[in-house]
Amino acid sequence: MIKLKLFTLLEEVNLKKDNLKIAGKSIKSRLIVGTGKYKSFTETAKAIEASGADMVTVAVRRVNILDKKTLYPNMIETIKSTKILVKEGFKVMVYCTDDPLLAKKLEDNGASAIMPLASPIGSGLGLQNKINISLIIKQSKVPVIVDAGIGTASDATIAMELGCDGVLINSAIAKAKKPILMAKAFKDAVIAGRNSFLAERMEKNYFASASSPNKGLI
Repeated sequence: MIKLKLFTLLEEVNLKKDNLKIAGKSIKSRLIVGTGKYKSFTETAKAIEASGADMVTVAVRRVNILDKKTLYPNMIETIKSTKILVKEGFKVMVYCTDDPLLAKKLEDNGASAIMPLASPIGSGLGLQNKINISLIIKQSKVPVIVDAGIGTASDATIAMELGCDGVLINSAIAKAKKPILMAKAFKDAVIAGRNSFLAERMEKNYFASASSPNKGLI
């Protein structure tokens, strides 16, 4: 029992050191949640609480979008806007496509976090291009947070195992049959994915490898 308590204490200390840091701010949860599409404000509040999120997003105003089928961001204008906002003192967390070159442009123009889509916003298709997301992670010196397209808790785990610093979820929680339970599932999924990334998975092997020892082989 003493050993178990000591182990638990050490784990808690390690988790505290592993907070997500964005623009000089430190937050405990690596799950960010949206506030739209819920059936009521009460359901919204309960889902946020169940998610354990320390940060939420709120839509202020919609604008006319040319590509309504994909809702992809206009990256040329996004880069221009980022540069302007940063000069005006804003800490910009930028929703963007999963193009590594454009993601680097955003960082070079002062973005506080890079937020590539996993797939079209609201689609629930999950991560469609793990290679590009991985490339963005490897080159970025600011947090990389997957934003848009996540469909279920396992998608979040995969994103975190790739090395993402966090995930932003809205539709996958709000449009679930049981949003509050799904919010809890995402909380657990993000923690599991982060711990799996930090633990560093075993190397893949295309041949079988017995787990039992060779000593005393009959």
